Amino acid sequence: MTIRSASELTGMQRVGRLVARTLEAMRGAVRVGNTTGAIDDVAARFARAEGARSAPQLTYDFPGFTCISVNDEIVHGIPGTRVVRGGDVVKLDVTLELDGYIADAAVTVLVPPALLQSRALQRCARQAFTTALRAAHAGAPVAALGRAVEQEALRHGFAVVRELAGHGVGRRIHESPSVPNWYDPSTRGVLSPGLVIAVEPMVTPHPTRVVEERDGWTLRTEDRSLAAHHEHTIVIREGAPLVLTAA
Repeated sequence: MTIRSASELTGMQRVGRLVARTLEAMRGAVRVGNTTGAIDDVAARFARAEGARSAPQLTYDFPGFTCISVNDEIVHGIPGTRVVRGGDVVKLDVTLELDGYIADAAVTVLVPPALLQSRALQRCARQAFTTALRAAHAGAPVAALGRAVEQEALRHGFAVVRELAGHGVGRRIHESPSVPNWYDPSTRGVLSPGLVIAVEPMVTPHPTRVVEERDGWTLRTEDRSLAAHHEHTIVIREGAPLVLTAA
């Protein structure tokens, strides 16, 4: 969506703040011995108490309230009976609908004792997002975000997941434009004031394909290598963008 009024901005800020608070509530439940289903329940109780609904459930009939992906799972992991273990790399991905507005964010949480590679991947995903944020201003080509993410990943010696991308968001969970995480010269479009997009670097130790698990939802690395994911919903402005889902 493109924000065109103060009321639309207020609506997006409200849902963005709630996404951030829900992620923080979930983060506190990521511990050894807990199940991904229990972590998802924390999110569902917290967000529903504020009047929000799960956008993936509303739009796609997703089996969980949130997406929780572990280790080689990149995105769209289904919460369930899987038990969190020491050293796990847990991706928490929350997309909420509140009063007709939708915001989306994700974080990578490391369960102690974290491997050095896990820490490096988590840091790379965060820094790739920050680098993309500096390129996200009105008048910039959409392709500039992918260039920024890919260059940062390469600087760390890692690779971006090319089959998955960021996207517009606001009234629907997935809107135009698509925001690739790598430089694709064929990517069209220019960032305009008020445009709402989800920027979400996904990085792996080396280039690998994405495969879908038999559950029909979970996407993982083909070679079972680790993945990290960092995402926020932002509003494009003339200067620095507004991060709606920041804590």
